[in-house]
Amino acid sequence: MRATLLVSLAVVALPLAAQTPPSAKRTIELTGLVLVNGFFTNARVNNSDVPQFVDSLAPASAVGGTIRQTRLGLLVTEPDVLRGSFSGEVDVDFYGGQQPSSGGRTFPLLRLRRAVGIVSWEHAQVLFGQESPLVAERSPRSLASVGFPDFAGAGNLWLWLPQFRATLEQGYTLRLAEQVAVLAPTSGTAQGLFNTQPDSAERSRRPYLQARVRLAWGPTDDPSEVAIGGHLGWLASGDTLFQSRAVTADARVKVGPVELLAEAFSGKALADWAGAGSVRTSGRPARRSAPKAAGSAQHPGQTRSDGRRRLWPRRSR
Repeated sequence: MRATLLVSLAVVALPLAAQTPPSAKRTIELTGLVLVNGFFTNARVNNSDVPQFVDSLAPASAVGGTIRQTRLGLLVTEPDVLRGSFSGEVDVDFYGGQQPSSGGRTFPLLRLRRAVGIVSWEHAQVLFGQESPLVAERSPRSLASVGFPDFAGAGNLWLWLPQFRATLEQGYTLRLAEQVAVLAPTSGTAQGLFNTQPDSAERSRRPYLQARVRLAWGPTDDPSEVAIGGHLGWLASGDTLFQSRAVTADARVKVGPVELLAEAFSGKALADWAGAGSVRTSGRPARRSAPKAAGSAQHPGQTRSDGRRRLWPRRSR
């Protein structure tokens, strides 16, 4: 039996904006979330401050606090790039581990979460950088679990991956969009402190491929939408290639100040970007499926101008 109590205190720094003259409308925005978590557990877990699963070791009750889920962000916008508009965002936290010293958890290491550039036109968009998978951008939001999204150990497809994606959209009141993405393949294998080696997905010498069709309505900067998607990839085991594939469905619905999120998938050989290993010891790919849903009251500014979620407030324009 395990009981876990997590108490979160968030201090949000007001965005600092440095702008060129109004005619140019270029902006640089700094955003910060100082997050303090207190925790208590009466069982041995894999991670004291943000537990994902119970460990097999003997129980060990503990109480403590951490600040390493604190986040920093930089957002840059440029109104005239390739006859469209550009926005770029870098998102980091201090959840990259800790120094092996007497300071322990109080000496956390900086970690890159997301780094994206987006060029948008009236009915088209391209994105490049490191972001959530195209077919699985929905994740529950909780101040108790920022370093890893909730349900990361229960099937949540969440791992931020380098990728290039393109979107075409039609319509105005109801907007239908087709999206495709090419992603860096990964099996989520742990790497060394400095040198890295190819994992089973990279050894396939093939990228991950994903596609998604969405239907959106409401304000373009804060839409409701439903979507279906598909994923195809490969994993190498010796001279054999296993297919990694999934079918997904997701939704975001705004009802006044309340935001409802839902996502479900069914697939196999999704490896560690699905939150847990998915290849059985026999070497055969394992099938996985998981629904998830969440509701939250949305703070002003949590949705970016491209309709995707921001996880901390930003200055109103």
